Amino acid sequence: MPEHAHHTALQSSALQPSALQPSAHLPTAALPASASRRGLSVVLPRTAEAMVWSGVDLPLERVAVPGVLLEPGDVLVEVELATVCGSDVHTALGRRPSAKPLVLGHEQVGRIVAVGEQAYAANGMPLRVGQRVVWSVIVSCGTCPRCRRGLPQKCLGLAKYGHERMRRGWDLSGGFATHVQVRAGTAIVVVDEQVPASVLAPASCATATVVAALGAASVLVPLAGATMLVTGAGMLGVTACAMATDAGALVVVSDPDEGRRQLALDFGAAAVADPGALCESATEITSVLAALQDAGAAEPTIALELSGARPAVQSAIDLIGVGGVVVLVGTVSPGEPVLLDPESIVRRMVTLRGVHNYTPGDLQQAVTYLSGAWHRHPFSALVGATFALERADAALSSAATGRHPRVGITPQPPATLG
Repeated sequence: MPEHAHHTALQSSALQPSALQPSAHLPTAALPASASRRGLSVVLPRTAEAMVWSGVDLPLERVAVPGVLLEPGDVLVEVELATVCGSDVHTALGRRPSAKPLVLGHEQVGRIVAVGEQAYAANGMPLRVGQRVVWSVIVSCGTCPRCRRGLPQKCLGLAKYGHERMRRGWDLSGGFATHVQVRAGTAIVVVDEQVPASVLAPASCATATVVAALGAASVLVPLAGATMLVTGAGMLGVTACAMATDAGALVVVSDPDEGRRQLALDFGAAAVADPGALCESATEITSVLAALQDAGAAEPTIALELSGARPAVQSAIDLIGVGGVVVLVGTVSPGEPVLLDPESIVRRMVTLRGVHNYTPGDLQQAVTYLSGAWHRHPFSALVGATFALERADAALSSAATGRHPRVGITPQPPATLG
């Protein structure tokens, strides 16, 4: 068990009531707090709990955190719903190196229950108790050379929710918990009360990453009128279908799973193909693209590779048309190299770009898009079963099957999810 488990977690002494304004469902007396030069100490109305991962094949351990110390710029958020990202599964299965113990989870939506001094949303507005929010997967300093270049997601002092070792002072560092301490340097976006939690939670990773990928492509090739190839029809793939189609692109999706191909059609794809299937001595995806061009469509000039599968990366590079751009997103783990023919790249004037995570502006754009698009596309259906927090192990197991793009975890009664 982590050394800071149970009642050894941060707990302030001789706490006095303050001007801290709780949300409507948390009475003022329930949030005693005291300010100090170090920050604002907050004792929770009920002890916060986090589900802690300590290693492969070990069950998640329930750890109590009675209080937190909010530094200037920090906020404390009560989690409404977290969704299980593929990277959470990869961590739990030991497929990616991770510090431990840690609190998994970096896709979530929640409500602010305490605010430190000088806490602001991504749009510059002051944050207040009671607001419903999502927040970025990363914490950045804002002043290092990379941050100044517009790459906060690669900050030299980077920290990431759901990826950092649980430690004293930042116990509530992931979404698989009742609360998350959202640190200064995190992009926070206030969200609409009417949008379902199941739609909003993935904004913090999947949706914002797709915004970043489409932005990287559209700098070189406008989306309107373009033929786009998307390899991989998971959460990112179907989101890309919807966003690109809404922007005027004709989207073709390649995925080996029949159910996912159907889902891509539901989200606006013009055509789908099985990358492993043959059609008259050519691959199915090649035949589909050729048929679309025969019908008057343009050759593919944008390709988003979202699966991380080596054959898919190779296919995206090989099939992109003249002047096209290939945006690589899915390859976040070491794998076999792909064949790159420099002459072909030069003669076709192809651009290769890599996208990893996103900027605060991307997150804001993701929330804005979802707030309008969830009526047009079945985003709320992408989250399968929702598990109670204490059943987070079962949620990870369910997510590992891949039956649904996302699985939910909530410390709240299901009726409150909206």
